[in-house]
Amino acid sequence: MKKHLIKEIVKGSIAEELDIKAGRYLILVNDIEIKDILDYKYQMFDSFVTIVIQDEDGNEDEYEIEKEENEDIGLIFEEELMDTPRNCANKCIFCFMDQLPPNVRDTLVFKDDDFRLSFMTGNYVTLTNSGYKDLERIVGYHLSPINVSIHATDKDVRAMMLNNKNAGKIMEYIEFLTKNGIYINAQIVLCPEINDGKILDKTIEDLAKFFPYVQCIAIVPVGLTKFRKGLFPLKRYNKTSARKVINQVEGWQKILKDKYGSRIVYVADELYILAEKEIPPYETYEDFMQLEDGIGMLAKFRKEFEDKLKRLKPKKVKRQVTVATGKCAYKFLESLSKKLEDKFSGLKINVVPIENTFFGKNITVSGLITGNDLINQLKTADLGDFLILNYNCLREDEPVFLDDVHLDDVKKALKVKIRLCNGTGGDYITNIIK
Repeated sequence: MKKHLIKEIVKGSIAEELDIKAGRYLILVNDIEIKDILDYKYQMFDSFVTIVIQDEDGNEDEYEIEKEENEDIGLIFEEELMDTPRNCANKCIFCFMDQLPPNVRDTLVFKDDDFRLSFMTGNYVTLTNSGYKDLERIVGYHLSPINVSIHATDKDVRAMMLNNKNAGKIMEYIEFLTKNGIYINAQIVLCPEINDGKILDKTIEDLAKFFPYVQCIAIVPVGLTKFRKGLFPLKRYNKTSARKVINQVEGWQKILKDKYGSRIVYVADELYILAEKEIPPYETYEDFMQLEDGIGMLAKFRKEFEDKLKRLKPKKVKRQVTVATGKCAYKFLESLSKKLEDKFSGLKINVVPIENTFFGKNITVSGLITGNDLINQLKTADLGDFLILNYNCLREDEPVFLDDVHLDDVKKALKVKIRLCNGTGGDYITNIIK
């Protein structure tokens, strides 16, 4: 019988009240053996449950628990999924994990492709290591929406891009899931001369037929680091090729809006920056379903910024501030910051684009800024009263950059106070003028 090690008990929880201890094992819930987190969540949903806990000596205790529906009782397990995460079975020609610097920490190089993590944390999955039993579990537990990396609906192209013969089944899987009421957020990592052009037309047309269940399609440009020796030769999008993609997708948006009432397909902000085109209006992005994929982030930020700026009264703010960002958003942030300077006399905002030497100069997003790059590129600058950074360049669970440099080490090296912005336009203003 499978048992699950309890790593921690949440303070003030039902489990603490019942005196359940860390180091013990969950054996059964409602007399059902628990395979993974999906089984556990499903069985724990009801307002009355029974659980069996085993101690270190093999002794078992049964607990009858009355609670609110879907209330968590406070058990934290050693394995987040209560099972081993599924490794990725692909060898994608564009995989970012294959382009990481040597000697990075293990958590950065582990490649998962687990539909359970897609539902729990928003990860994108290819479904190449999932069969119909897994799809039936997705339907049975109604894991919706699920984020799926499509890249191409053409069987041969997708199989080539993922280096996996099972990749060609994707349309069968999408049909099965959508027919059974599962919503999908689709992602396309676009590679020049591989899955753009006519292949992209086919992919958009094929996926849009499943609307509203395929509710959104995100198109993001391939990310290429300097560590690509021996990997598949890929090109990078430039101003001309990025404009071509945008024009193609905006053409589809008009067609789909007329036909379905939704644009469905969207281009990542990064492509608009590369194309040197204005970020579309806020309303273009409708429900902002794929913000975490860089779809509409800047439009949302701009709207939040402008809304807050209108509400504030002009006043004197004698302050000098430095904002560190990736090269991608540099001109965008600089333009907004000038509006802030115009409203608040005495305010000086210096927006600095940080070149990414850790991954390579082609990586321009703020979320991949590293501690050493900040230190090396800002150590001789006059940073003023404080430095503004976005939270997204730090790990979720601790203030550490991707190169394992701690935020405190950056503060000490630069001898400056640091304020962290949560990524919204309103918070950006607040952090600068508060």
